[in-house]
Amino acid sequence: MTQDNRPTPTHPDPDSHLSPDDNSNKPQSETTLQLKDEDFSDKLSEEDKETIKKVAEDDNLSKPKSYASILVEQVFDAKETFNRSLGSLFTSAFTAGIEIGISLFVIFTAYALLSDIFSVQDNHYALVLASLLYPIGFIVVVIGQSLLFTEQTSLLSLPVLNKIEPVSKLLRLWGIVIAGNLVGGCLFALVIIGLGLQMGLYRTEQIDHYAQHVLDFKWWVMLGSAIMAGWLMGVAAWLVTSSRDTISRIILVTLITGSIGFLGLHHSIVGNIEIFSALIYGHGVDVMTYLEFLLIVLLGNTIGGVVFVAVLKNRTFLYDIEKLKEDAHNIR
Repeated sequence: MTQDNRPTPTHPDPDSHLSPDDNSNKPQSETTLQLKDEDFSDKLSEEDKETIKKVAEDDNLSKPKSYASILVEQVFDAKETFNRSLGSLFTSAFTAGIEIGISLFVIFTAYALLSDIFSVQDNHYALVLASLLYPIGFIVVVIGQSLLFTEQTSLLSLPVLNKIEPVSKLLRLWGIVIAGNLVGGCLFALVIIGLGLQMGLYRTEQIDHYAQHVLDFKWWVMLGSAIMAGWLMGVAAWLVTSSRDTISRIILVTLITGSIGFLGLHHSIVGNIEIFSALIYGHGVDVMTYLEFLLIVLLGNTIGGVVFVAVLKNRTFLYDIEKLKEDAHNIR
């Protein structure tokens, strides 16, 4: 997702031939993305570069961002991520893995309280209501600008789809982000989830029951659920980029991730903490079950984010570019 407080860059005004006094009368809200030739793939023609610059302009802050402006902003934010050091990437991903655990800590506590209210037959309602607290950790991650795999899946693939970065570099980045998220999440489970047990906020059997709630599906059902969760996270990344203020971003993240929690969809990084907690403290999960779960859900989240968000939205953008070029040729 986009950097929250990063100032929007501007490129030279096309009316720069005007005098300083003339330029001073232009609305301060006008701004455009600064795209340079070196930002593009060498395989792009000069005509393509100029067309993309034109279609990506987003001149009026009082209006919603254009489709192309959102996509171009995501591409170049992703490029910034590609250029970060390995230490910076891992540390940010590790932080996100810890921060996302806040959701589970609160959910486990709420589930324990609700379980005492509902009867055994109605315990499903306790699960659903507790899951409504799902967005807390995601809000912390998004506003704190840490690197979360499902949040970054579609974003990081965009420079590759546009032939700016190689696939090998993308796979390496994904590996670093996944590793950081998983290590941070496991550490959170060991320390904080364990602390909650010692504080009596929830019991071991409740951790087991919540894990079974996540695992009690056939592998292809979990894969489909994970694909949908990855798709929704990609949509969240898109919508957050389209917004211009922090409050709007918080609302969007709450709505999207709250839907994931309410529906019980499989999210690899949150699920890692859920299942690892049951592996360490519970009695119903073994190592092979944990590893199989991670493999299936990571694959599903990746497919959902890349195919259903990045590829389709990028393809739509390319169709817009082709149409603009065709119109320009017709005018000539």
